[in-house]
Amino acid sequence: MSWAGPFQYEIGKSPDKSAEPAEVVFDEQIPTLLCLSHLRWSFVYQRPQHLMSRFARDFNVLFCEEPIPTEDAQPWLEVRPEENGVQVLIPHLPAGCEGEAAERVQRNLLDGYLAKLGVNELLLWYYTPMSLAFSDHLKPKLTVYDCMDELSAFHGAPPKLIERELELMRRANLVFTGGHSLYEAKRKHHDNAHPFPSSVDVEHFAAARRPQADPPDQAEIPRPRLGFYGVIDERLDLALIAKVAAQRPDWQIVLIGPVVKIDPALLPQRDNIHYLGARTYDELPSYLAGWDVAIMPFALNESTRFISPTKTPEYLAGGRPVVSTPITDVVRTYGDTGIVRIADSPEAFVAATEAALADAEDRDGLLAKADEILGDMSWDHTWSLMKEKMQCAT
Repeated sequence: MSWAGPFQYEIGKSPDKSAEPAEVVFDEQIPTLLCLSHLRWSFVYQRPQHLMSRFARDFNVLFCEEPIPTEDAQPWLEVRPEENGVQVLIPHLPAGCEGEAAERVQRNLLDGYLAKLGVNELLLWYYTPMSLAFSDHLKPKLTVYDCMDELSAFHGAPPKLIERELELMRRANLVFTGGHSLYEAKRKHHDNAHPFPSSVDVEHFAAARRPQADPPDQAEIPRPRLGFYGVIDERLDLALIAKVAAQRPDWQIVLIGPVVKIDPALLPQRDNIHYLGARTYDELPSYLAGWDVAIMPFALNESTRFISPTKTPEYLAGGRPVVSTPITDVVRTYGDTGIVRIADSPEAFVAATEAALADAEDRDGLLAKADEILGDMSWDHTWSLMKEKMQCAT
């Protein structure tokens, strides 16, 4: 029914699920921004959530997810309001409703809800070109394609994705990309494309710079600790992790995040590799505070060719030295900083980690350098610049 949604489950922003459900808020006096996404709002809190939460200050934001199956005989649209004013729309389709039939149903559900709200001025914001199948009839004031990743290179990507992306770029007024490498790949298809690399909520992750209690599941893990958080999928170099763990059994490797699209049985198993599962966005700084070095052991393959990992500035905001494989945008942006070390083999990764552990001993120098690198690299700044581009394009 969908290619990304089935691999995502609820993680969300905060571990506190006790709050009263938010109410649906819709202001007829302001424009509506309809965001069409392959990522679920309640999965890993990342770029779409950061940006849409901010756009909700100026727009009615509707965040439309991919459909999920229902045992009901008739399709229906779930509307889940979030605390920040975003409305999450989740189509529920009966079993067997697929292909063109599913696209017609999603179109009808979406049209019905837009009519119910009385939407007049509409803007479209795409994260997945596949949503064109049920939204290409809409008449928006502005269409934005925020291209986070080269989705066609991901495992399970639909065959039509490349064709649909070209169509979307023909329709879009603006194309934003998640990094400079991706911008260089997309700008030849659009004359109003702009790179917006990963940003960071500095205040949120700076909590990791202050002493705090270790989470219970991390507290018993010895030091030194090498930590990673993020989705554990085909982008991680599992062989690299295994070899580093084998070469340095005294180092503890902590991996936090959901395992998706790969067989968990393939994950390397050693006494010094610790899989702690998924954690919410609000919990991440407390784990980061207990690491000695933050790592980004990404594989070098088609799925990582254009990535610009959000976790790089987050790790730095948390005051941790970083060791990464030679991802192009990481090398380009951070490779000469001295506190983000690049390694292209298990042996080099071990050596770079040893150097990073030494970097961590000069705490004041590390933090000063990290702050210099981060500069105005904030989601508020990115959001503000995006708004300017949108205003110029309308």
